[in-house]
Amino acid sequence: MQVSTQIGRKEHNHEKDIDCDSCGHDHEHTNFRLTTMIAGVVFIANSFIMEWFSGTDNQVAGISAFVGAIILGFPILRLAVKDIIRGMLTINELVAIAFLAAIASGESQLGGYQTAGIVAFFMLLGELIETRTAAGARASIASLVKLTPSKARRILGKEEEEIPASELNIGDIIRIRPGDNIAADGKIVSGQGSINQANITGESLPVDKSSGDEVFAGTTNLNGVLEIEVTRAGEDTTFGRVRDLILSAEQTKLPIMRIIDQYMGYYTPLVLVIAAIVWFFTHDIERVVSVLVIACPCAFILASPTAMVAALASAARLGVLIKNVGDIEIAARINAFVFDKTGTLTTGQLAVSRLAPQGDIKPAELLKIAATAEKFSNHPTAKALATLAKEADLDLTDPTDFKETAGKGVEAKVDGANVVIGRAQWLRDNGVGDNFESQVDLKEAEGYSLLYVAKEGTFIGWIGLQDATRSEAKEALSDLLNSGVQRVAMVSGDRKPVATRVAAEIGCAEVVAECLPQNKVDFVSDLKKRGYRVAVIGDGVNDAPALAAGDMGVAMGAAGSEVAIQSATIALMNSDLRRLPFLVRLSRQTRTVINQNFLFGILFIIGGMIGASYGVINPIVAAILHNAGSLIVVFNSARLVRQGEELEAFDPSIDRETSIQQPTNTSPQTA
Repeated sequence: MQVSTQIGRKEHNHEKDIDCDSCGHDHEHTNFRLTTMIAGVVFIANSFIMEWFSGTDNQVAGISAFVGAIILGFPILRLAVKDIIRGMLTINELVAIAFLAAIASGESQLGGYQTAGIVAFFMLLGELIETRTAAGARASIASLVKLTPSKARRILGKEEEEIPASELNIGDIIRIRPGDNIAADGKIVSGQGSINQANITGESLPVDKSSGDEVFAGTTNLNGVLEIEVTRAGEDTTFGRVRDLILSAEQTKLPIMRIIDQYMGYYTPLVLVIAAIVWFFTHDIERVVSVLVIACPCAFILASPTAMVAALASAARLGVLIKNVGDIEIAARINAFVFDKTGTLTTGQLAVSRLAPQGDIKPAELLKIAATAEKFSNHPTAKALATLAKEADLDLTDPTDFKETAGKGVEAKVDGANVVIGRAQWLRDNGVGDNFESQVDLKEAEGYSLLYVAKEGTFIGWIGLQDATRSEAKEALSDLLNSGVQRVAMVSGDRKPVATRVAAEIGCAEVVAECLPQNKVDFVSDLKKRGYRVAVIGDGVNDAPALAAGDMGVAMGAAGSEVAIQSATIALMNSDLRRLPFLVRLSRQTRTVINQNFLFGILFIIGGMIGASYGVINPIVAAILHNAGSLIVVFNSARLVRQGEELEAFDPSIDRETSIQQPTNTSPQTA
């Protein structure tokens, strides 16, 4: 389809070369070319009409055909001459020679002009289709850029002023109204609303945000008025980095494409030799023209880029950012996955797992007393209690005489009663009897953080908290194993009992605990020495050495994390582990599609050249088949865009079966 694909060129940067004359796109003059094409077609059509009325000897018909051929063939000849001046030999020269030869073909001069014009038309039509497609891709990028507004409402004192978003600085307070796109990364200082952040994380469902929550540039505030303190602005925002990643990924090449670039420089001379041989044995200029036209390897050249663009689009839709397209090829060969635990297989946040009331106290009563006493604390345990209390629709009052001692616990009055909550020693320091620890059937060594609760000096129960396992982790690991992945391992710096518990919950058979960062690197290196292709999954911060050691590094929950985006080759903008089996399936399907495209392109060219050599395919049919072959490749690649459509955005609130257990209290000593 592409008339002027530059075979030997190593780089192709549309940002730096908008005109792109050397590669035939001449984007700024697309409308002009369309006009001239129409004019050329009119002259060619007029020549056929005149021929039908007056025969082949009609001079007006000949002139009309000649003018039409020149109009349609001039862009082709111009590009060929430019390439020659630059000392390059590309397929532009093949098309130019085919055009000139077509003029000399046919039983009459009129027929030669008409053939040349029709051949040039179909070749230019293919280029126009590709140029329009490229323009659509650039329009998509442009729409991406426009998601970040050019203006922002900055608050100074009680006044609001509208300024260019480029002038925002860290620390500025901006106001976001309903329907506005957010102009910079920041934290909400007041207000609450629902944020559509599909552009960043790939999640289709809006996310409720309130004071203290982080928001990202390029996302949309659906309702509520927000005041946001800017933490990152301009190109430093998460959205800016995402946009840069997309652009850089599009400009990289697979290893196979670099090999093609290296050897395709010999292609044009080879085709010219074949055309000369056909002329030598047949003396049929039409066969030579057909060989030159059908030999343009557009279908072959489009085989990989079209598949890559489609795969990148499919991945980006689900919040999977691929920094180098070569990682798509690597992912297809991954047969071992190594996971970090905290923040990867677990949420990295404490959640209440056990409520163990004592005596006549009910679980809900124990939770209400503890959550109320901890209400004014910012400790992770307090947040976990508040979260569960909210889910249980418990109405919490404000405690009085609140006192928090770092590293020990909280003392407060709840409904007039003195409540002490925290470590065992904290309760003993506040006069609670020494025997209450014996009433606990779990220890911290088993992976629980324990809170002891006493009311008016009497022990009323204990609460177990854990780093909650991701609800989708078990499904994701099972899918990886079912897809043919040979080994799935979890390496963690946490204690063995904790790591073992998490592994059992998610169905991971291989566990390595109490690992230092270097131990994780050694584990990955050992797998690679055994012949495995290893993907390392981590949070992108403390797992950076292991991420770099693997054949492929994947950063979890990278939205807003600069370290995460830069430390891994692939970034999951949300923390849905189901993106990993999707990535494996996508990469394998992409490899299959590329192989299909290459095979089709090779067979198409060989079959077409044979047919043209034997006179089965004339120049006009060759031009039509040339474009048809390119379209087949494009449509085959486009199937990849639909990959992952069955994968909906993950909602962690759906499944909390494993995160909260409320055992029946049968005796004071059992939970």
